[in-house]
Amino acid sequence: MTLVYDTGALLAAERDDRTMWAVHRRGLDRAGQAVVPAVVLGQAWRGGPQPQLSRLLKGCFIESFDENAGRAVGRLLRDTGTSDVVDAHVVLTALRYQAAVLTSDPTDLQRLAAATKVRLRLHQV
Repeated sequence: MTLVYDTGALLAAERDDRTMWAVHRRGLDRAGQAVVPAVVLGQAWRGGPQPQLSRLLKGCFIESFDENAGRAVGRLLRDTGTSDVVDAHVVLTALRYQAAVLTSDPTDLQRLAAATKVRLRLHQV
């Protein structure tokens, strides 16, 4: 199973949240992967030392934010009348990987996902 992490998930890992680490390990053990959108990393990273976050990132793929992603995010924000680039990129990354999302704020992500007409699996941390 592939997991996509939003900023809340990264912050939970940094504060050594047991639930977050258990889900992360379980997801990787099931031959899955963990994906962190680059914009999420930018929102959570403060230059260190962030030892727990650094440890988590060693087991993650960082999804880039390029021109194509920027255009897709912009369209989704237009369609939903919202403005959070990070949330939109999390949703589109999850759809791309057909992944579940670990988030601290499922409400905003659900609204964005609804506009795509695809049901997004969200797990709160």
